Amino acid sequence: MRAAAARYGTAGSLVLTALVAAPTGSASGTPPSPETHGSAVAAQRAGAAGIRWGTCAKAEGLPPSIRCGTVSVPLDYAHPRGKQIKLTVSRTKSTKKAGGKAVARQGSLVFNPGGPGASGTYFPMVGALPEWKRIAAAYDLVGYAPRGVGRSAPLSCQDPKGYIKAPTQAPVHPDDAYKRERVAQAKAYARGCASRNPGLRHFSTLNNARDLDVVRAALGEQKLTFLGASYGTYFGAVYATLFPSHVRRMVFDSAVNPDPAQIWYGNNLEQSMAFERRWADFRAWVAKHDKTYHLGRTPEQVLRSYHKVSAELARKPAGGSVGPGQLQSAFLKAGYYDDYWPMRAAALSAYLKGDPKPLIEQAAPEPRGAAEEENSNAVYTAVECNDASWPTDFATWDRDNTRLARVAPFETWDNAWMNLPCAYWSAPRQQPVDVRTPEGALPPTLILAAERDAATPYAGARELNRRLAGSVLVTERDAGTHGIGGGPNQCVNEHLDAYLLEGRVPVRRAECAPHTEPRPTSGVRAAEVPREH
Repeated sequence: MRAAAARYGTAGSLVLTALVAAPTGSASGTPPSPETHGSAVAAQRAGAAGIRWGTCAKAEGLPPSIRCGTVSVPLDYAHPRGKQIKLTVSRTKSTKKAGGKAVARQGSLVFNPGGPGASGTYFPMVGALPEWKRIAAAYDLVGYAPRGVGRSAPLSCQDPKGYIKAPTQAPVHPDDAYKRERVAQAKAYARGCASRNPGLRHFSTLNNARDLDVVRAALGEQKLTFLGASYGTYFGAVYATLFPSHVRRMVFDSAVNPDPAQIWYGNNLEQSMAFERRWADFRAWVAKHDKTYHLGRTPEQVLRSYHKVSAELARKPAGGSVGPGQLQSAFLKAGYYDDYWPMRAAALSAYLKGDPKPLIEQAAPEPRGAAEEENSNAVYTAVECNDASWPTDFATWDRDNTRLARVAPFETWDNAWMNLPCAYWSAPRQQPVDVRTPEGALPPTLILAAERDAATPYAGARELNRRLAGSVLVTERDAGTHGIGGGPNQCVNEHLDAYLLEGRVPVRRAECAPHTEPRPTSGVRAAEVPREH
């Protein structure tokens, strides 16, 4: 399930959680599983070893002010002294000054941007932004690449040169021939994942949560302060379920619905429905600014303009590489982040006036990013497929997505094709974790959510709030940007600062008015914030 952590830079997709072991410190009376014992062994070893910080590898693309190191974790926690893999970790130390005043250091703030398949190594750079300066004064900002991502034992399921294919079609109501073609592709992709990655079954949400505890120990922290966005909220919640006594503070920004019945097949269906609503929000905004874009004075007229462009691209791809599939992918980002709205609308408008260059700039695949994109998708697929059972009969997928596409055509089938390899997955499946904590097991935790978020629909935040005793939900009303902490909403940021800096949460659920809508502009070459999916 695709999802992203908007305001932190990169974004990712949603993923599953699986729980087989009793939570650490539980009073169940059952003996600890081998994995539970293995995670304790790995954390103790990492705590003794620490992290040797040095210059970051050139491949990380980070400035010299950021230091990097590695943390060793077991590939298989049932065998903690067996094969080890190394996770790349990045850090900037707390500045200890904010507004000219000395600030006490509070330890490390560890961040995950989601995915599965996204790296958080860039996170220490946010400390230079005004919204983050107070937090950067109090905390070492720590990011890392989870297992499988980047240089952290990277996964690959196919040759990256063949991953980015363009131009492609994107039928919202595919015929039987197209479906057979995509089923064959999904089967081939699943086979490629299995054949190219011998340890594939160990890339899961459960092991991501265990890895997080090893990172905590390597940083020398007795308790974890964690900020997870999108999928990061899900394995953060799994961490809280497994290691409640290790939690200091946790922020869940744009929460995945952790209900085991929704992981992950049901969550993806709900996501497709939510994207239809957000796609309508975008079209309503464009219609409101018809004097700038001339794409239609109603959302329906804007949709006709979009379909006209898609049909023309099907006949003649722009620049030879932008077809309907690339158009849909580019406009899907507008469902995640409304700061894309002006440039996307301007590019569509320019194309209809005879200038395809802005659309090509925004939608054409970037060959230089093929390896990173393929790696990200491989991790996404592995984690989601490993985490839970999926329907194995395409007839079920066909029935559910055909029905949904009648009312939510924009993303439904594209989402289904992305996840279809899970129907043909050969690695053993886990059962989703029953995420929940009893009263008093956790310190207060903070959940941030936008009411119209499409990537992680708002119902997920309410469900997480219900399952984590002592958690408090802060809602940005009538807004849909994915990932809201550290963004343009001062009210949201005040709650984030109060929690991370002082441990304060609202007495009960709190609400913030929506951030200001983007301003229309005819500019079409504005720089985009780099994000995935």
